[in-house]
Amino acid sequence: MERWGLYVSGILYGTFEKEGEQIFHRALDTYTGCLKEREKLEEETSLYTFGKINVREAILHAGACETALQAAKAAGETCFVTIYGERYEKRDERTYAQRQVKYPRDLIVENGTMAAFVTPSRDQCSVLVREGMEDFTIVSQWKEMYGNRIYGVEPVQTEMVPMRDGVLLATDVYLPRPLDPSVLPGKVPAVLVRTPYGKGNNAASYYRFVQRGYAVVVQDVRGREDSEGEWLPMYHEVEDGDDTLTWIAGQTWSDGSVGMTGGSYLGYVQWAAAASENPHLKAMLSSVCAGSPFVDIPRRGGCFNSGMLAWAFMVSGQRSAPELMVRDDWEEVLDIRPLENLPKKALGYDVPFLKTWISHMDYDEIWARGNWKERTKSCRVPALIMSGWFDDNGMGTTEALELYEDYKEKKVILGPWMHGGNADYDIHGFALGNNALRYDMDLLSFAWLEHYLKGIDNGIEKTPTVEYYTMGTNRWKTAENWPVPGTRELVLYLDGDGENAAVSNQGKLSYVKPEAGQYDCYRYDPKHPSTHIVDMSENELEVPEDYTREETRDDVLCYSTEILKENLTVTGDALAEIYLSSNCEDTDLVVRITDVDQNGRSMKLADGVISAKYRNQFDRPEFLEAGKVYPVRIRTTKLSHTFLKGHRLRVTITSSAKNFIFPNRNTRDGFNSVECKTAKNRIHRGGSYSSRVVLHTEEETKP
Repeated sequence: MERWGLYVSGILYGTFEKEGEQIFHRALDTYTGCLKEREKLEEETSLYTFGKINVREAILHAGACETALQAAKAAGETCFVTIYGERYEKRDERTYAQRQVKYPRDLIVENGTMAAFVTPSRDQCSVLVREGMEDFTIVSQWKEMYGNRIYGVEPVQTEMVPMRDGVLLATDVYLPRPLDPSVLPGKVPAVLVRTPYGKGNNAASYYRFVQRGYAVVVQDVRGREDSEGEWLPMYHEVEDGDDTLTWIAGQTWSDGSVGMTGGSYLGYVQWAAAASENPHLKAMLSSVCAGSPFVDIPRRGGCFNSGMLAWAFMVSGQRSAPELMVRDDWEEVLDIRPLENLPKKALGYDVPFLKTWISHMDYDEIWARGNWKERTKSCRVPALIMSGWFDDNGMGTTEALELYEDYKEKKVILGPWMHGGNADYDIHGFALGNNALRYDMDLLSFAWLEHYLKGIDNGIEKTPTVEYYTMGTNRWKTAENWPVPGTRELVLYLDGDGENAAVSNQGKLSYVKPEAGQYDCYRYDPKHPSTHIVDMSENELEVPEDYTREETRDDVLCYSTEILKENLTVTGDALAEIYLSSNCEDTDLVVRITDVDQNGRSMKLADGVISAKYRNQFDRPEFLEAGKVYPVRIRTTKLSHTFLKGHRLRVTITSSAKNFIFPNRNTRDGFNSVECKTAKNRIHRGGSYSSRVVLHTEEETKP
């Protein structure tokens, strides 16, 4: 009989026995801390699915994995495919990575025997392990940190917490229950989660904090789900976060110390709360945090992010409706003007917060109220900051890193991941290394909380400040800070390309400033915008993609290096300094950095956008005069990537990115204009108008 155990964040949530083709399980009773009676496992339960692993399927497929693995080893091969079509590639001597799936079931092998399946996700890791083989997995590190100690989870208590203006926010409280009858409940630190998606949504995923001795407080933010008030994203979160922290500290069960956790909007509210300088906030676990509105979303570069509509639709009603994100008519929806009419036509009802956003074209008090970076003063909170190169809130993490550049009590993990986090080896045709995913994200998170909330000397603050993954060479590296110290500035100038003179949109990147002043011209018609290649319903906006075909458009200018004679590693964000003239009063600029391989495939790695009228500031537009040349600075998303020998580095420039930003209509009303004008845009290069891109390179050392 096969026996298995499922561990999530090092906690045993169930045991399993395989008898023939049947699986029997004993689930953890989170209240008592004991395993329940043995039952037949017919289908996945919520207690197991929050771990992102299909336990039943994994156990039934274990034999096929082992058979295929042994055959591959006998043949001297490093990859194999099971009879179920599951593809595995060797990661190291004991680990095989499952490719081409989200939330893979990686294999841990010991002496040719299947020891465990490991499924990483954004900030947790699940391990399904054969009985007796736990020490061959990361479970052993959890046991070293905690032993076998866990708490029970008391039944949820729901409170209506008053804010300073009298609005009540619905708040669920989960308290740890000592399992030793001789131990009385005492005061404990708390982990706060503030969410617009429903405090009861996936609540079981927070039990792991309670079981490690923390109170967990999950709150519906203002205007969402069971909370009172108006739902205006980002507007109230500094003050509401402040009031909630003070309320927690005043509870009889609280020791006065609070940490926060969560990603995306749940990451944003952490930085908003920190900006309030509340003394009870002692630690943050910041994943893929949203940033300030004109640097991140919804108004990146002063443009309006059309890509966030799927999210906006999901939170358009009182309660979250993920089904509203999936549509097959996004093409038509994105063309509705004026934008005030879009929600009614697409959903059948108005969305007040979208109307508010659209009515505030320039940066003003509505936007400034939620700008946590701008509102942060001298106070800093120890923060574990986690994000990825393809995170569509990556600019938010960039702001956090800027804010904390001179602050020592931080740890930064930057991986080759999307907004969904540590969950994919293969992203939209872009294959990462077999070491791209990590099994220790939750281990690091708990160590951070243990140190800063409980005062435990576990050494987490002595680990490398920054850990980051360089694509291309597929290496995890460490640094003392971000930006990575010791990188060198690389300036690439936009230049003509005599070899490709017959191709009007092909230029080159030169290491030397061109002397003669020239320009490249393209016509941008907002009725026929170029495409930002994403699946709108996926709600992932910064994915890598093959832009080879898109770059053949007449309104996309391409500038490439010569074929690289040696590897070139770029780490950090880039700054494009473009000299622009136009026949219109406003237009957008979209800059992309791509890697062009030996076959000519051009994969997007980073990008930046800006509305030209906001080139100097966001609170006051400065419209263009026809024919006049203006310098425009565009900051891109960050990356660490090795452009391999034989490849080219390419920079492309255009004025539209449908699916990402609403096309600028080239008028004073910009993206919300009913009137359309075709812009004749000139990108100047050489002489006194030498457009350029500034990157940062690092020398690769042997691993």
